[in-house]
Amino acid sequence: MTGNRQVEPSTSATPTHLPNATTTAGQKQSEGHSLNKFMSELHSIHMPSWAVAALCIVSLCMVLSCAVCMWKKFLKKGDKGKEKDKKKGTEKSKGGFDTEMDGGYNESLKDECDKETELSDNEPKEDEKLGRLHFTLDYNFTDNTLVVGILQAAELPAMDVGGSSDPYVKLYLLPDKKKKFETKVHRKTLEPNFNETFTFKVPYTELGGKTLVMTVYDFDRFSKHDAIGAVKIPMSSVDFSQSLQEWRDLQKAEKEESERLGDICLSLRYVPTAGKLTVVILEAKNLKKMDVGGLSDPYVKIHLMQNGKRLKKKKTTIKKNTLNPYYNESFSFEVPCEQIEKVQVAVTVLDYDKIGKNDAIGKVLLGGNSTGTEQRHWSDMLANPRRPIAQWHSLQPEDEVNALISNKK
Repeated sequence: MTGNRQVEPSTSATPTHLPNATTTAGQKQSEGHSLNKFMSELHSIHMPSWAVAALCIVSLCMVLSCAVCMWKKFLKKGDKGKEKDKKKGTEKSKGGFDTEMDGGYNESLKDECDKETELSDNEPKEDEKLGRLHFTLDYNFTDNTLVVGILQAAELPAMDVGGSSDPYVKLYLLPDKKKKFETKVHRKTLEPNFNETFTFKVPYTELGGKTLVMTVYDFDRFSKHDAIGAVKIPMSSVDFSQSLQEWRDLQKAEKEESERLGDICLSLRYVPTAGKLTVVILEAKNLKKMDVGGLSDPYVKIHLMQNGKRLKKKKTTIKKNTLNPYYNESFSFEVPCEQIEKVQVAVTVLDYDKIGKNDAIGKVLLGGNSTGTEQRHWSDMLANPRRPIAQWHSLQPEDEVNALISNKK
């Protein structure tokens, strides 16, 4: 009968109501089988244990390196995304002109601009104060002379290392500049009181076309004198119906247009007890070219003078084909103490010529009644007896110095 029929369980059938249990058991069985198979294959290869360990370590390293590479690649993608966002924001704020390269360029350009600004700050400014000059102007209609008074200077810049200057004033009339005057040098001061007067012989009819130039220099014994500043006054702008006295600011001095004749270095020494004046011609430099080949054959002639008359004459050897001769030659003159204030020494540099006349390159005049740096050199010699005093002097045109000598008679 159907109701009494019994069904025997089959061991080969898989129960359908326990799928998870059956699957887990099957997986464990298969994994165990695979592991046993792997181990059996390893044992069948007959590899030593250290080789197996090394192989495992290498495999582990390869897996880790791959993981690191993937991680770096992921970070780079993230950084690129951030840079793109940053660029977009920069383009929006600056009109889309800046790029990553432009940003670097702008930074470098800014640095260069900062450097240029620092350099420009270090350079002297055009409106830098150069000091002031106090002077007077007057015209004598009876004598047809222009009288210039150099009174004082103030607020001069320090030109020397010690924070001071040795100022003096040189003045002349443009455009000819045939006659130049110099004040005495005032040592170590930025507020010199000159109180000196100079006279230019010029007809009133020609005065309107002249320009008075007054240049303040810093004296230097062994190098070129530095121009501190200048005052230029066109004579056509001055009312000479009355005397003029005023202060004016110094402006940047222009280079003198006159031809440079060169410089000479000489030493003066006076021994009062022996009545001996010694002049040592040391050297000259940057002499004017006198020969066709662009050189000169210079030598130096020294005259001891009194009241415009030549008392004694000496001269150096000739140096061939040079514009920078070195002499170091000494010459002595007997001058009693009572005469030393009355004599002058004229030093002339000439170019030797075998055929024609020996042409004068330039000349300087030293003595108690000379002017400018030459007068200062003479005073230093007298103030330091028995001690040689060396100094550089700029050569002047011979006719100008001769005119000065004739005026001193």
